[in-house]
Amino acid sequence: MKIVKKILVTLLIVFVLIQFYRLEKNNTDYRELTAFVDDTKPSEEVKAILEKHCYDCHSNKTNYPWYSEIAPVSFWIGHHVEEGNEHFNLSKWDNYKTKKRDHKLDELIEEIEEGKMPLNSYTWLHGSITEEEKESLITWAKEVRAGYNLEK
Repeated sequence: MKIVKKILVTLLIVFVLIQFYRLEKNNTDYRELTAFVDDTKPSEEVKAILEKHCYDCHSNKTNYPWYSEIAPVSFWIGHHVEEGNEHFNLSKWDNYKTKKRDHKLDELIEEIEEGKMPLNSYTWLHGSITEEEKESLITWAKEVRAGYNLEK
């Protein structure tokens, strides 16, 4: 019993101490999406889906929920946002050449179709994306890609 008490006290101390370690947040003053919206021209429906399910992890401004202030959840969310921006950052859309934009939209389609996006861990906390929303995103992304007229 003594060992269990020592372990619990140690864990409590570690939990309290990690609260003082703060990760850098993904918070610019505003979410810059002008180049992305101008280029892809999403409908109001698609904009709402992107706002609800995509922008927090895939742009330069994240709206963090209250529980993101509590470690180790803060580390987990920070890692997700960092990974999301590394692979697909809509705020950097104007830095992408047309071929890369096409590739990013192709990846978006593939990730949604394979059920990899949004992440299961995201949907546990924020709710699931409906099949209709998935279809709207896929249809929109395919239309944008068709407009790029790239040689395949």
